[in-house]
Amino acid sequence: MAHEDARDGARQGQKVSLTGIKPTGEPHLGNYIGAIRPALEMASSYESIYFIADYHALTSVRDRASLAGWTRSVGATWVALGLDPKQTIFYRQSDVPEIFELTWVLSCVTGKGLMNRAHAYKAARDRNAEAGIADLDAGINMGLFNYPVLMAVDILIMNADVVPVGQDQVQHLEIAADVAGSFNHLFGDVYALKIPEAVTPPGDTGRVLPGLDGRKMSKSYGNTIPLFAPEARLRKLVRSIKSDSTPVEEPKAPDTSAAFQLYENFATPGDVADMRRRLEAGGTGWGELKNALFEAINTRLTPLRERYEELMVPGSELDTILADGAEQARDRARPVLAGVRRAIGIDAL
Repeated sequence: MAHEDARDGARQGQKVSLTGIKPTGEPHLGNYIGAIRPALEMASSYESIYFIADYHALTSVRDRASLAGWTRSVGATWVALGLDPKQTIFYRQSDVPEIFELTWVLSCVTGKGLMNRAHAYKAARDRNAEAGIADLDAGINMGLFNYPVLMAVDILIMNADVVPVGQDQVQHLEIAADVAGSFNHLFGDVYALKIPEAVTPPGDTGRVLPGLDGRKMSKSYGNTIPLFAPEARLRKLVRSIKSDSTPVEEPKAPDTSAAFQLYENFATPGDVADMRRRLEAGGTGWGELKNALFEAINTRLTPLRERYEELMVPGSELDTILADGAEQARDRARPVLAGVRRAIGIDAL
């Protein structure tokens, strides 16, 4: 096909990098700094594949309008921030049915004990134990329990070489490697799945972006600053960032300030150094820092916000990008699934 020919040059000598994004809320500043920006930078070194993991979101999202809106928001966010569909395959997980057939096959070669050790499942049981609930599996759906297999298939069906992850996500890659190893042990004489590796994106130092309350910015804490919040809402949120009561005239410790840590990620190095000097000298209050932070974020994001809003309109270019990406993703998935079907005996050898 034409799009395959267009990528022939890019594929020569390049490993395949895969990134999945779960639509469980509005993308926020922490997503941008911690995941989106580093992942986009990897596109220059790898043949890159990005997908919206909308079926993964079903483990927790129960409102159809929210799922639809967040899925579109994630897609619009990545394109607005610089994802180039001419260089990157970008698709919705739900548009690639081959993923879900392979999920059943690999579920049948995956040990339950491996799933028992998955972090998300263990964390859910621990919360029940802390709440004094006798049935430690109460409220845990099979989607949450089985999702590591679906995640493994997301990776394996695209023949990904590497997956950029933070330290807290390395287990996902270990499980994917174990699942592929189990399949290969049983059927590898006919068809073997590629074993993926975890990589740390460039610039990932392990430092997390703080939220409004000083903790890690996370939707689960309700302390996020949406990436494309309207200007008035952005200003209000920035002004609400938690700060201590040190008087304006007193010296301050910038590195203990959530607002300053955010400022470091959006202001120029010169402005950051100047603000640090002024805070440490005294005479500059947290309010002045927050005003500077708002200006830095708003200056960076205003043109991107306009692009995002264009893409959010139904029938925009985003629909074409995702439809084309789904076709390309299925072109990659079909040979993998065909090999697996031959190996297990579903299709004649």
